[in-house]
Amino acid sequence: MRCFRHILAIAALALLSVSGAGAGEVTDRMWFGGGIGVGFGDVDFVTLEPNVGFSATDKLSVGLGLIYRYSDDQRFDPDLTTHDFGSNLFARYTIAPSFFGQVEYEYLDYEFRFFDGSEGRDQFDSLRAGLGFSQSLGGRSSLYTLALYNFNHDDANSPYDDPWIYRVGVAVGF
Repeated sequence: MRCFRHILAIAALALLSVSGAGAGEVTDRMWFGGGIGVGFGDVDFVTLEPNVGFSATDKLSVGLGLIYRYSDDQRFDPDLTTHDFGSNLFARYTIAPSFFGQVEYEYLDYEFRFFDGSEGRDQFDSLRAGLGFSQSLGGRSSLYTLALYNFNHDDANSPYDDPWIYRVGVAVGF
């Protein structure tokens, strides 16, 4: 239930940011993006993180994203298979051509295994900030890289091994 309230609050904030614009103007300023990750080895994983954003001004964009992560960790006996769900709300500000700063809030509902072998779920809130680089791919699409620092990393419940989060993604406008 906590996850649903967070997602609802994020969606409401995003809708408020576009409420003053006309329908044609909104679609001209909307963009879609996100990332897909896959890995195979001792830990197989699939990550899907679609997002939608709105260019509020020429320099400021706001948006929200959804998160799904599947992993199968074969380093455990039996294997640890997890399904994590979440959402994020972000603001991105263009500092100079191709360079931007980003702040974001993430809510994650994740699975884990206790030392005794039993499994559990927990929720974690992250507040992050960082810098990114965006390169046009032509038209209204771009490739971006982003490094974010997770200010909540030291929390005992953190599902993240490192305070730094690195992303590579694609954004496409209407």
